[in-house]
Amino acid sequence: MRTDSSPGTLPAREHLPAGDAGTPVLDVVIPVYNEEKDLQPCVRRLHEHLTRTFPYAFRVTIADNASTDTTPLVAARLEAEIPEVRSVRLEQKGRGRALRTVWSASDAPVLAYMDVDLSTDLNALLPLVAPLISGHSDLAIGSRLARTSRVVRGPKREFISRAYNLILRGSLQARFSDAQCGFKAIRRDVAQVLLPLVEDTGWFFDTEMLVLAERAGLRIHEVPVDWVDDPDSTVHLVKTATDDLKGVWRVGKALTTGSLPLDRLTRPFGDDPRDRELTDVPRGLARQLVGFCVVGVLSTLFYLLLYSLFRQFCGSQLANALALLVSAVANTAANRRLTFGVRGRGGAVRHQAQGLVVFGIGLALTSGSLAALNAATDSPAHSTELAVLIAANLAATVLRFLLFRAWVFPERRESVPSPEAAPAPRTTAPYAPAPRTTVPYAPLPQRPVAPPQPYQTTQFRAGEAADGNWSGVTDATTRLQPVRPHDTDPGDAR
Repeated sequence: MRTDSSPGTLPAREHLPAGDAGTPVLDVVIPVYNEEKDLQPCVRRLHEHLTRTFPYAFRVTIADNASTDTTPLVAARLEAEIPEVRSVRLEQKGRGRALRTVWSASDAPVLAYMDVDLSTDLNALLPLVAPLISGHSDLAIGSRLARTSRVVRGPKREFISRAYNLILRGSLQARFSDAQCGFKAIRRDVAQVLLPLVEDTGWFFDTEMLVLAERAGLRIHEVPVDWVDDPDSTVHLVKTATDDLKGVWRVGKALTTGSLPLDRLTRPFGDDPRDRELTDVPRGLARQLVGFCVVGVLSTLFYLLLYSLFRQFCGSQLANALALLVSAVANTAANRRLTFGVRGRGGAVRHQAQGLVVFGIGLALTSGSLAALNAATDSPAHSTELAVLIAANLAATVLRFLLFRAWVFPERRESVPSPEAAPAPRTTAPYAPAPRTTVPYAPLPQRPVAPPQPYQTTQFRAGEAADGNWSGVTDATTRLQPVRPHDTDPGDAR
């Protein structure tokens, strides 16, 4: 249980209030590479949809990934014609690099991105960002694999998508359903802490971001989407799949070794209901159940072995009693140490005596079952006896666990000091909750807003960002954070 928040952790989520500030609420990034044909209809369609349906101010950012065709000219023309559109030019390719660069520099409290082909129905955009605005969730993703999603695509892509998500579930224990859908959103305060931990600059960027967020305990909201495959997609499936598998291996290794500082992404004490101290709620129940089941399986095998041995020279009732007695002593000792964590010899005799009482209950159940079997048939087969005994032992397992937990090995509670011996009150609580900080967001604007001045497109190189050379850059919307040194990827063919 977390009782303290380390420096740099996230503040508690809060609803982003509406107001009359000049900052857009939503910044939708469209990463593009040589999309001169589809860029203009995509941006105009998205802008028309947001103008008609989105209740707050917004911005559409075109992130050009070193295009070699006329995509930069199309982006500049759209920026000049539409006030809510701006364009950013990067001299290196990589969708992850574009998203991290633009998201890190954006001043909008909610950040999103979508693919330029608009395969996802735009009606899912407002449900995608609404939980982030309300403070309910930290990230949101569109899912093509939800039950209510309606998807049109070929069997090849369907197989690849489902196989990839199965790999994520099996290797990284991911619980989100669709990692590759190009339709995601994140709160800016989360992005500022999460993005520095994400290393990938290509197509695995989304998956790595989601896995780290989930492992840190952040809330991921999934929205079922309607999605139509783009037959003209330029994604290289083989190279993308290979790079994704390398990313899965790298992230899995980092999570196993604990080299990722995921504590930076934790919420303050009390924000997670699992951190709250509740009365009359058993603690460690799941771990005890697992331990009890393992010991129970081993004890049952030991019991059956002993019964088969004793049955060679005595009757079924005596063989059952002897086998159950020996296995009960071993079961109590194993549960005492392994399941309920009792160490030392203190109370061992009492625990064994109480365990014998539990043994008596099991003996009554199993002996009664054998008596019923012998009354039903004169000479039952040995295999039939074993089957009846297994069923009787399974029936006694639940009762045995409850008696062990509540009576034999009850949860040890800390003694409450009497009022006379109570120490003087402390001036500072040893585990005081971290002070709640206010989310540094200005009140959110509602449209209509005054048309801002057209943004001035600024071209820059990612290397300049890494060097911190911002001379001549005056527009606050284009002051980007430094790109990480390992971002150089000359071999990225995407």
